[in-house]
Amino acid sequence: MSATVDKALQLWSLSDACYTLVAARENAVYKVTTPSKNYALRLHRRDYRTDAELASELQWMNAIRIGGLSVPSPIRSTSGAVMQVIDGVQVDVLDWLSGETLDVVLEQSNPAKRAALFHMLGQNMARFHDICDAWQQPDGFTRCAWDSEGLLGDAPLWDRFWENPGLSLEDRALLAVFRQKARAELTTRTNELDHGLIHADFVAVNVMVNETGLQHFIDFDDGGFGYRMFELATALLKHIGAPDFTDLKQALINGYTQIRPIDLGTFDLFMALRATTYVGWNITRRGEDGGTTRNTRFIKTATKLAANYIG
Repeated sequence: MSATVDKALQLWSLSDACYTLVAARENAVYKVTTPSKNYALRLHRRDYRTDAELASELQWMNAIRIGGLSVPSPIRSTSGAVMQVIDGVQVDVLDWLSGETLDVVLEQSNPAKRAALFHMLGQNMARFHDICDAWQQPDGFTRCAWDSEGLLGDAPLWDRFWENPGLSLEDRALLAVFRQKARAELTTRTNELDHGLIHADFVAVNVMVNETGLQHFIDFDDGGFGYRMFELATALLKHIGAPDFTDLKQALINGYTQIRPIDLGTFDLFMALRATTYVGWNITRRGEDGGTTRNTRFIKTATKLAANYIG
């Protein structure tokens, strides 16, 4: 990919800059270093987002920044475009945000500080949703939908979790019941649930903390339209096994509801929905290093939460 990166740097007048690969998960992200400023150059995975969806993502991020939250700002190329297609790969450049990711900071923190970080996270998530609701989306704005169809339909955004090969017959039966009940509840309550633009991936690696405690939100790759309770569940799910999970949950909710109300009656539903998405996501990734172990863990969490929801 270095040839593509070199071509991209020319289009952004950064040919003399140094660059280093810093993330190679869904997208390849390079840190681009110049004497005066650093940037993040993203090579987007092929066929995941259309050009229109990526353009919408960059417009959305700019609106969040203008609204007062710290997110990466798109940088225009010399042609004035915020995105280019090079060698068939969609490329954009963002300003670089410094700090540690929240997962690292949490590991180094005592319980009181961990709870304080989640309280701040809850506040900033609520502010994020307020900004999204106030923003007038431009013509042509398009993003994916984490709605009933996107989560539970025949072609969900992250694959058909109920067909994961690692499921036992008992697991399959449980998830079939869960899918039917969850879909019925979402359909019945569709007009009651807080719905709008969500980041959809507020996991700890996508939240950054600097020395002042300020939180930056990064990686809008999965963002789209969805339920706000799904957003909170995403932030909490990966901490469900932590000894202080109850405190983290309460801190996040307290922070959020200081800014914005939310119906907590659907908490169990959306925790289970978030967990099942990972069971679907991992279907095509079971062959990766650690993929089988990860699959077992995802299924265990999802079936436990689904059973809890079913009651």
